[in-house]
Amino acid sequence: MTSDSTQSDVTPTESATDETERLRNVVASIGYVLFDFDGPICRLFAGRPAADVARDLVRWLKERGLRGLLTAEEKEEPDPYVVLRAVDRRHPHSDLVAELEQWLTRQELNAVATAMPTAYVDPLIRTWSATGARLAVTTNNAPCAVGRYLERRGTLDCFAPHIYGRTQDLSLLKPHPDCVERALRAMGAKPRATLMIGDAPSDYVAAERAGVRFLGYARNERKARLLREAGAEHLVDSLERLSRVVYAMGHTKAP
Repeated sequence: MTSDSTQSDVTPTESATDETERLRNVVASIGYVLFDFDGPICRLFAGRPAADVARDLVRWLKERGLRGLLTAEEKEEPDPYVVLRAVDRRHPHSDLVAELEQWLTRQELNAVATAMPTAYVDPLIRTWSATGARLAVTTNNAPCAVGRYLERRGTLDCFAPHIYGRTQDLSLLKPHPDCVERALRAMGAKPRATLMIGDAPSDYVAAERAGVRFLGYARNERKARLLREAGAEHLVDSLERLSRVVYAMGHTKAP
């Protein structure tokens, strides 16, 4: 298996029927579904790698004589949100952080035009919504970028108004459970009747802290390893079978 191959929960001796049954157990009695955005719904920076955005953010700081705010490791960090959080820890609620956040929001809005939808997610979203489940987005991305993307895909009505993203208080970014808890409060959702789908350890930790169930989407072995190391038990490498399971369960409930 190459480094780009994907890996699911299925073992070499496990059948597709077993995987389907496990997914049924994961989504059973779920009335609320929280999607992380960048990963499970789309690859936001598909047209321009997130690592390039992180480098531009570091360059932005350097041009203003502020590169010393970051450690050597942070300067090489491929995740722009990690860089943003690092600056916020040293200058919380400052004009600098506000300006950086606005800069990143512009990058996200620009990236919407070239974002790549995650395979099978659109039918999954529409099917889950049609079965009566209430959906929300819980993300570290800017809500305006999420809304613009969903509108382009024709799925905004499945979520609106429940989009809970980055706020001015960057200390509340995941793994803090703030966005998950905001979604739960707004929808009147019981945590144990809620499932979060995420692709990063921070998603899993936020879900755990909020008491909601978690399903990891791992599109490659690296993602799967990181999620498992964080403690995630249930992973899928594609949303295809999940979409089929949700459809079948919804069809069974139909009169």
